[in-house]
Amino acid sequence: MSQNSVDTDLLIVGAGPVGLFTVFEAGLLKMRCHLIDALPIPGGQCAEIYPKKPIYDIPGYPSILAGDLIDNLMKQIEPFKPTFTLGERAQALQKLDDGSFMVTSSRGTIIKAKAIAIAAGLGCFEPRKPALENLEKYEDKGVDYIIRDPEVYRNKKVVIAGGGDSALDWTIFLADVAEEVTLVHRRSSFRGAIDSAEKVAVLAGQGRVNLLTDTEAKELNGNGVLKEVILNHKTEGQIKLPADNFIPLFGLSPKLGPIADWELNISKNAIEVDTTDYSTNIPGIYAIGDINTYPGKLKLILCGFHEGTLAVQSAFKYMYPDKKLSFKYTTVQGVNAF
Repeated sequence: MSQNSVDTDLLIVGAGPVGLFTVFEAGLLKMRCHLIDALPIPGGQCAEIYPKKPIYDIPGYPSILAGDLIDNLMKQIEPFKPTFTLGERAQALQKLDDGSFMVTSSRGTIIKAKAIAIAAGLGCFEPRKPALENLEKYEDKGVDYIIRDPEVYRNKKVVIAGGGDSALDWTIFLADVAEEVTLVHRRSSFRGAIDSAEKVAVLAGQGRVNLLTDTEAKELNGNGVLKEVILNHKTEGQIKLPADNFIPLFGLSPKLGPIADWELNISKNAIEVDTTDYSTNIPGIYAIGDINTYPGKLKLILCGFHEGTLAVQSAFKYMYPDKKLSFKYTTVQGVNAF
């Protein structure tokens, strides 16, 4: 959900697996959390880029799909009622006189928090754009890089380009929403999940989607808004397709984004932290997960879980310096929600 103004204890920048688990650890300490993420759904890369990819190094799970891991984490934090600002990225930072912070999002949402945990993975994800000369001309006028609301495409003619999980999954989903869905891929085989590719092939055989492999988008045409996508097939040449929407899903490219201007100590596009508690050079701000760097750093989800756990213990002391914090095992006290 998006709100104009939010007041919380801990602002977590990034709603990937590390950010989500941090909500759990903070909730045990009765800290309310709000998460902000530039992606339209929680889960970070696990949900947006490779939901069907198996992960093998989560303790207790010999194998778990990335999307299922996110579902489990969402269930785990549900008792603590976190709130979300999605589809917006953390933009400007201001430290207030009382030691708390005010963060303004890319869409003007104002979030006030007593402390901040940056769990932004590899940073803000910018869409990888195809090299089409007039692509930006039709952005928000028929060209989308991320599907936020599938209903936007109801009864529309949609052309999706890409060969990964996201392109396959959305082709399958929009087959029941759009008037016409065409999936374009420059190769003959897909790099996404085999079962998803097989489902697309079945839908194509039923005439419910158009499947064009060995094909690339070359040009977009329209009159103020998108009307046509011109494709080039490896052997058949030019193909012109009427289209209301063109959605290139070529993955996301990580960038540190506006966080680079927050006066944090940065080394090689990552935030330097003290491994005692994963604090940054700004008191009250922590960096956990793939966004941070320190000697011996391993970019593993389970390491991020550890970092988030220690960070919230320190954040509690920062917020409430006069309160005594006693560590208790969840096996003893259970999970006490608010």
